[in-house]
Amino acid sequence: MQSPTPAEIVIAKCGGHKKVAELIGVDVSWVYRWTYPPERGGSGGQIPRKQQIKLLEKARAEKIDLTPADFFPKAA
Repeated sequence: MQSPTPAEIVIAKCGGHKKVAELIGVDVSWVYRWTYPPERGGSGGQIPRKQQIKLLEKARAEKIDLTPADFFPKAA
């Protein structure tokens, strides 16, 4: 079984795709794209840096347990 991607971890910690979209003010389709492979127009499990910063700020304000380490792949 594959390890979850950083996008999957962050989305789960924040309460789902819709909640993440609400937190950072984007359409939910953009959040789903983070989980898609590049061949499908996604970012392959990575969250764009600009959105990482927004998410960390919003998570802190909402008391969501999100850390900078959550945005990077875990070592096997």
